[in-house]
Amino acid sequence: MEDKYVKLNFRFQREDLIRLAVALGIPEQIKTRSRHSSGGLEGLCILLRRLAYPSRLCDLEQLFRRNHGYLLRDLGNLPWLNREKLSAYSNSIAAKGAAVQNCWGFIDGTARPICRPTELQEEYYSGHKRVHCLKYQSLICPDGIIVSLLGAYSGRRHDAFIFGQSGLYTQLERKCTFPDCIYVIYGDQAYGIRELLLCPYPGRGITEQQQNFNLSMSVTRQAVEWGFQKIISQFAFLDFKKNQKLLLQEVELMFKTAVLLCNCHTILYGSETAQFFNIEPVSLEEYLNL
Repeated sequence: MEDKYVKLNFRFQREDLIRLAVALGIPEQIKTRSRHSSGGLEGLCILLRRLAYPSRLCDLEQLFRRNHGYLLRDLGNLPWLNREKLSAYSNSIAAKGAAVQNCWGFIDGTARPICRPTELQEEYYSGHKRVHCLKYQSLICPDGIIVSLLGAYSGRRHDAFIFGQSGLYTQLERKCTFPDCIYVIYGDQAYGIRELLLCPYPGRGITEQQQNFNLSMSVTRQAVEWGFQKIISQFAFLDFKKNQKLLLQEVELMFKTAVLLCNCHTILYGSETAQFFNIEPVSLEEYLNL
């Protein structure tokens, strides 16, 4: 295949596919549960092609010799996310006019539509979205890296419930609290206000100063939301709900795998979010704790 078609089909350039396979610890040979076998690099390419565009494939296997899911579960598993990095993140957000000077990331709930399940339909139906879906809680940084992805939760669950169940605030207390300062994240009003989590001023009867606060944070938060859109634009398979069959496929595994690969893509090729905030992500090897 010509080089110009490699990135189109697999979202990564030829030389970076090899680097990615090594960094993820993909073995030289893999075998699926259905007893199909292939080379490790070939298997990675099959996975990337599968996620990049809907296609018929019976098996989506875990290819990674090391389980990298822990990178999305707990901020404590990210040694590079230290005080220096939190300061750099908050400075880049403040430089874009954000009223909060110590805000380093943005939290949001993500609802991914699924094919209507044959069981527990009410559990997975979101009245707000009017669709059957799985919900995830995401925390994204100004360099476009999603550092936390928790879920999946059933579609009927509210963002506030998910936040309480996720245990993320405990992680923030351990990661973002220092003797002389704290670093906070920002989300919508559904999350409420806490010491390490801020949200907009509610209601119409707010002062001009409060309106300006909301506006400044809204502009920066909107830029970060490009990161969530990138997942679907790069891996369109996830956007076809007829392919997201909860009882027949590993829907949650596919989405989390796509997020992990999207983070790797952002590190190698950048993102709109990182360009907007003028900040570079860590290296691929540092992100994967190599």
